[in-house]
Amino acid sequence: MDFELSDDQVALQDGVRSFLQGRFPIETVRGLEDRGGIDRGLWQELADMGIFALRLDEAAGGVGLGWADAVLVFEELGRALVPGPLVWTHLLAGRIDGAATGEIVVGGIERGDESGLVEHPDGIDVLVVLDDAGIWSVDPSDLELEPIPTPLDSLTPVSRLVAPLPQGEQIGTADDAAALRLGGAALVAGYLLGIAEATTALSVAYAQERTQFDRPIGMFQALKHHMADMFSRAEVARGGVYAAGVTLDDPLVGSVERAVAAAKFTAGEAAIENTKKAVQVHGGMGYTWEIDAHLQLKRAYALDPLFGGRDEQAETMADLLDALV
Repeated sequence: MDFELSDDQVALQDGVRSFLQGRFPIETVRGLEDRGGIDRGLWQELADMGIFALRLDEAAGGVGLGWADAVLVFEELGRALVPGPLVWTHLLAGRIDGAATGEIVVGGIERGDESGLVEHPDGIDVLVVLDDAGIWSVDPSDLELEPIPTPLDSLTPVSRLVAPLPQGEQIGTADDAAALRLGGAALVAGYLLGIAEATTALSVAYAQERTQFDRPIGMFQALKHHMADMFSRAEVARGGVYAAGVTLDDPLVGSVERAVAAAKFTAGEAAIENTKKAVQVHGGMGYTWEIDAHLQLKRAYALDPLFGGRDEQAETMADLLDALV
């Protein structure tokens, strides 16, 4: 399996990163808190860049790329900490009219989810529900919700269901739902990888600038170990995420379930542990609103359960390995 990016993939990643640096600097991202994490104008620009139509066939108005390219794009979205139900809208771009073009914002939930939390309840146009029978489309206005006044991630507003989910209109089979879960886990893993990389860069930059005893704090051995571990975790996660993308494109390469579970686990571990260490590297400043590390930490924790958290992915890998014995 070749993890070396092609020239086209490097150009894709560079192009998306340049676009996000221009349209989603951290000041803009922070400003989206007052808009529920979604600005329709910026959302439309994401669509115009092909973020949601990336894997659709060109004949259907898409870009015609694969999962290996999609995880690279979501890596950049995570690096820039772009908020909103990006994964759900991307996944449903071929099933819900207007999702690919940015006219429709799609959210999602698993039926039977014990938390009963719906993200971006006021910002989505369609809620997609997954269950053992398939994929269902639900009108958000039909939901009975109770807002959570202080969500974990201030850029991801949530409300709790206070009544059962409506059945909705079926738009996919049980097999479609299973495939969507795998693809969703890979995309979330890509986003978490981007967070792990961004928080490492943030910590290194701060350690080079902040001085103590007339020396940059990055020269102190304890902090060197922290940042070396952060880099190592991100690199391990990168291999897992890229492998998941390649395997989704060509299942003959290996087990898709094992590759995706490994990617989601390692990326979640890298994002959460790296953001926690970033807070430590920043010392007392790390706990303040001004430092971006807390935004990355909260987003990592908020995303970890989506399409299966670390514990669930570890159990999946264990079951798959046990089956080989």
